[in-house]
Amino acid sequence: MRIGFFDSGIGGLTVLYEALRILPHEDYLYYADSTHVPYGNKPKDLVRRYVGEAAKFLVAKGIQALVVSCNTATSVAINELRNHCQIPIIGMEPAIKPAVKDHRDKRVLVFATEMTLKEEKFQKLVSHVDDQRIIDYLPLQELVMHAENFVFDPEIIIPYLEKKLASYDMSCYGTIVLGCTHFPYYKRTFRKIIPRHIKIIDGNLGTVRHLKRQIEALASRRTGKGMIEFYISGQRADDELFIRYLQQYAEFEKEMPAQSQ
Repeated sequence: MRIGFFDSGIGGLTVLYEALRILPHEDYLYYADSTHVPYGNKPKDLVRRYVGEAAKFLVAKGIQALVVSCNTATSVAINELRNHCQIPIIGMEPAIKPAVKDHRDKRVLVFATEMTLKEEKFQKLVSHVDDQRIIDYLPLQELVMHAENFVFDPEIIIPYLEKKLASYDMSCYGTIVLGCTHFPYYKRTFRKIIPRHIKIIDGNLGTVRHLKRQIEALASRRTGKGMIEFYISGQRADDELFIRYLQQYAEFEKEMPAQSQ
């Protein structure tokens, strides 16, 4: 089966990584709209146009399901995509439901882009699950471009995070939710400055489990050969470059303690 993955850049590779673990025998087309990254600070109509163009491109390539592996794109464009596409469309959702369910009398802090936090889709999700008003938000927009530029040096990232978190009493929090698919690249760095009692979670695994349920329900499903094709804004990309990104992320994941997964 051919499954499309779309993100504004390399963030969606953190979701593709989970798909390769859980569904290794499917064929994947990954589309990074790196020409227009980041999405989080752009007008919504422009983001919708970019997402629509990418989806049209991938559908023309014969995909049978599409994962919008970008929280911002999901917030802005998922409903429109589902109205126009005849294939399963799976979007991202910040993992605030499990965070609230398991809050252990502690607050929940959500890291995301500015647009994701402002969008009606996110606000509705919060209003449905946060009846105790324990969720706080922090936009970390700059991390998107740090990841896109492959900047992971703790000497650069830690001062930025410390400044952003300076006004937060971290002893009040039990869970941090990573609400942008670029942010899991920094789980190891988050762990250097965040108290050990705080869990760090994201929605990647839940998204891939949802994908698995969706494709298993398709009568026309055929397993693939485990192939991956990469595209940048509609052009065939350097497979080796993206494979290196995936391998780097896999190394980050191996180094993480179990409680942070």
